[in-house]
Amino acid sequence: MQDKLNDLRSRQEQAVNAGSPRSVERQHEKGKLLARERLEYLLDPGSFHELDMLARHRTHAAGLEERPYTDGVVTGWGTINDRKIFVFSQDFTVFGGALGEVFAEKIHKLMDLALKVGAPLIGLNDGAGARIQEGVVSLASYGGIFHRNVQASGVIPQISVILGPCAGGAVYSPAMTDFIFMVRETSHMFITGPDVVKTVTGEDVTLEELGGAMSHASKSGVATFVSNDEKGCLDDVRFLMSFLPQNNLEDPTPITPDDDADRLCLSLRDILPPSSNQPYDMKKVIAEVVDNGEFFEYFPHWAKSIVCGFSRVDGMPVGVVGNQPMAFAGVLDIESSEKAARFVRTCDAFNIPLLTFVDVPGFLPGVNQEHEGIIRHGAKLLYAFCESTVPRIQIITRKAYGGAYVVMNSKSIGADLAYAWPTAELAVMGPQGAVEIVYRRELQQTADPAARRIELVAEYTEKYANPYAAAERGYIDDVIDPAETRIKVIAGLRMLQSKREELPRRKHGNTPL
Repeated sequence: MQDKLNDLRSRQEQAVNAGSPRSVERQHEKGKLLARERLEYLLDPGSFHELDMLARHRTHAAGLEERPYTDGVVTGWGTINDRKIFVFSQDFTVFGGALGEVFAEKIHKLMDLALKVGAPLIGLNDGAGARIQEGVVSLASYGGIFHRNVQASGVIPQISVILGPCAGGAVYSPAMTDFIFMVRETSHMFITGPDVVKTVTGEDVTLEELGGAMSHASKSGVATFVSNDEKGCLDDVRFLMSFLPQNNLEDPTPITPDDDADRLCLSLRDILPPSSNQPYDMKKVIAEVVDNGEFFEYFPHWAKSIVCGFSRVDGMPVGVVGNQPMAFAGVLDIESSEKAARFVRTCDAFNIPLLTFVDVPGFLPGVNQEHEGIIRHGAKLLYAFCESTVPRIQIITRKAYGGAYVVMNSKSIGADLAYAWPTAELAVMGPQGAVEIVYRRELQQTADPAARRIELVAEYTEKYANPYAAAERGYIDDVIDPAETRIKVIAGLRMLQSKREELPRRKHGNTPL
């Protein structure tokens, strides 16, 4: 028996040290952790249970004479803050982390377990894509992962952490997960690398410009969160998990709040500038209302005219969406509509209440926006809110003009509670534009059009650009003192905790993709 135990321990030791000393050294030289070091840092100490440690590939093609244990990926389950998590960690020191049949089978097994058990799945990606030596088998193996990503979508949280190269077909699994984390300088995602791009299009681009973390965080809208180093990235993953439930049948776990539920937000009375054409920072409004100013922003570098992120109110996790007057006056454009739609659907899938702060002058006008599909993309946000069944509260701080007001979680598309500050302006359009259209003939005929225009704008503002006409008709539930915003939101969320709403029976809706 002792001989057999010694043999087992020897094999386990080989699996733990599957990569060559030189490849391990190169990984550390790049400032990157090893696959097992990442797991050790991410998970609670001593909680990891490994699966398929002794799995090895079955291919004996050229260049694959070696058959290291684990086959280049470490899989298993553990805990984060005592919550069960399934996780795989690709090992760049073994075949460059390239995916082959056995490698994929391990991930398939893990994904199937996570779905059956109902626990989040985290993928630590650091690999070179499909294993060329295994040909079409490795491509088909990717298909198995993609299929499972879709089956798990909206059922369990799926998080992709990019900690090295992620190229070709390998990028599509992360793209179908709920959140993508990247690290500056060391994370890269692209369909085709710089060399292929140069050959095909003649464009000369660096690896970082093409597929680096900040490119995907600020331009493509692929990277949800970006960190300066790997440990900071893994810390952010742990923090994100604190806002999410285990699966779609559970609610996010509240914490005991240490911020007074009856606290007045006195600074909100003075936060709006004198002129409605002047900007202010919506993040400051959000920070004042939520617990301890805590706000974990979603896509902070992309589509900045809208702000999305996770917070807590009275200890309850909430998803916050707000127009940002500091960027393009808070208009809805193609990118901001898409960003917010994705966030709203994610929150709805995982039972996270939605709190919306509205200060929107409209959709961004322009030939480019129209031709690139602002109608279609704006409809995504409209669809997302209409489809949501979680508790939904709207706060109108200032401008709420036209169709953009309707799209931003208005009462007419299903918001449970809608409040407005006295400064709110609910109208079809802004006073200046309305006067130019409604009183065009009168302005053309008057002796002093400039003076008359000022009078008409003042009249329109007094009559329409206020919350009281909407309050009279019940389109908002109350006009509130800005200082009482937090109190009203907490009372509303407490009331809505037992909300139950079902969508019509159907295979699925047809989102305007």
